[in-house]
Amino acid sequence: MSNQRTHHVTTTDGVIIGATVHGQGPPLVFLQGSIGDGDLDWQAVAGHLNDRFTCHLPSMRGRGLSGDHPDLSFGRLVDDFLAYIDSIGEPVGLVGWSAPFALVAAAQSDAVDAVAYFESSMLSLMDEQEQAAVGGIFARTGELAAEGRLADAARAFARFPFDDDEIAAGEAIGYWEAAGRYVPNLLKHLQHVMEQGDPIADPAVLGAISVPVLVLHGSDTKRLFAASARTVTDRVPNGRMQEIPGAGHAGPLTHPAALAEALTEFFASVRLRT
Repeated sequence: MSNQRTHHVTTTDGVIIGATVHGQGPPLVFLQGSIGDGDLDWQAVAGHLNDRFTCHLPSMRGRGLSGDHPDLSFGRLVDDFLAYIDSIGEPVGLVGWSAPFALVAAAQSDAVDAVAYFESSMLSLMDEQEQAAVGGIFARTGELAAEGRLADAARAFARFPFDDDEIAAGEAIGYWEAAGRYVPNLLKHLQHVMEQGDPIADPAVLGAISVPVLVLHGSDTKRLFAASARTVTDRVPNGRMQEIPGAGHAGPLTHPAALAEALTEFFASVRLRT
């Protein structure tokens, strides 16, 4: 039974970060990817976990239940998630998808017991061909957003991490229409990341994570994400890698049960503090 409720925290710069909360048991905090929000990205996975864990699905500022603010830099967003984690008042397991918020937060917080990170995205590992392709995708996303075609802009951006079948799966559940409203903030956030550089390119960032880390990736993912998973696993002191058969980058949307099973086994094995 979901027992859905909400939880909010106010950040140091006055932004309210909101989340839906499901279930009962040790707390897991699910940090969103770049495109959607907490509920869009993780609700299907949480549905398989809320009989064993309390699943917190916060959204970054400007999305979901959270307030907006012009500062969408990576460090500011990490601070928001750290404030949310601290507000829970007990140690948590942290789950991330693609954007490395969970890894950087774990390196800075004593309240995180373990991290499960699905489909790592280290932009610094892109080769020249990938950089050119991604640059074209980002440019097209911006063009469509400027025309007010926000759902089409979300679909255009999706061609960076997802394949055609995954994009079709997102279409079937209304993901792109729902995520389209967040495209302007997505573009602002991407601009900050491009200006500031890959947040986990420095090996010292990953080396500072002392808790167990499970690096998950789909067996059918793109080269960049497979290479990123191997690099993160090699650089965190207490990391291991696990493959989700048949999944690509959109695993939380297309393979929620398999992903939930991997998360259950991992967080049960590390015995979250209570």
